[in-house]
Amino acid sequence: MSTLQLNAVSRWYGNVVAVNDVTMTIGPGVTGLLGPNGAGKSTLIGMMSGFLPPSAGTVTLDGEPVTGAPEYYRRVGMVPEAEAMYDLLTGWEFVLANARLHKLPNPQAAAGNAIDLVDMREAAGRPIGKYSKGMKQRIKMATALVHEPDILLLDEPFNGMDPRQRMHLMELLTELGKAGKTVLFSSHILEEVQEIANTIEVVVSGRHAASGDFRSIRRLMTERPHQYVIRSSDDRALAAAIIADGSADAVSLAQGVLDVQAVDFGRFVHALPRLATTSKVRLLEVTPADESLESVFSYLVARS
Repeated sequence: MSTLQLNAVSRWYGNVVAVNDVTMTIGPGVTGLLGPNGAGKSTLIGMMSGFLPPSAGTVTLDGEPVTGAPEYYRRVGMVPEAEAMYDLLTGWEFVLANARLHKLPNPQAAAGNAIDLVDMREAAGRPIGKYSKGMKQRIKMATALVHEPDILLLDEPFNGMDPRQRMHLMELLTELGKAGKTVLFSSHILEEVQEIANTIEVVVSGRHAASGDFRSIRRLMTERPHQYVIRSSDDRALAAAIIADGSADAVSLAQGVLDVQAVDFGRFVHALPRLATTSKVRLLEVTPADESLESVFSYLVARS
């Protein structure tokens, strides 16, 4: 059982702050690192791996620093997001080389077991340059597993995988988590994380925005203020009805559309059709104005 602890960790590149004062604990089981592209997920994983030193703060495993610690590197497996690989090698040669680098007593057997785990036996003899993106992801996964690490760090591991490959990897990560491994994977897709993560850590713009299980994170997202753009046959009459009903917190009319903010999402979506009917107003368009992941995560950051 291994626990990674990030304490007030920051990382900057010149004047660019990639990660800002992040504190979190990653324990046994499967943890999803969730955030939009550019949120700092890859930088955090780089620091957790021990290969990227923090500019400030500390990353420890069971109380011991991970940066520049060869004994830690033998306990961690990492799948980077970058696609750069040794395209002239076969998948078998690539995984075997990693087994030998770890000085395993039987590198051939270890490589074979890892390749079987990711369901790449049939393609193992082909050059990596001939692989699809999903196949490259799986052979990278094999290299991360070849030495049976306690900690597994995966940066967007599902990118490029077809549905069958994704399901196989999800099942594998679930089994590793149940076996007591500390597994962390990053994603910008909430539903992807929901499928297998026991714990979710949310990061946005380099900051730690939220932490909890899927239900608690989803509740934070659904309870945030929701913005809508509404067009109708009589915007003024509809605005008056919404204000009188109290189902929205703010209503404004500009450039021929209504801008509405509602904190109680459930109440508003049920009230709007009723108010339109009562006011004899025809709804022409109702569009959420803030449904991107970036806007949702920005709300979580504002709360933290």
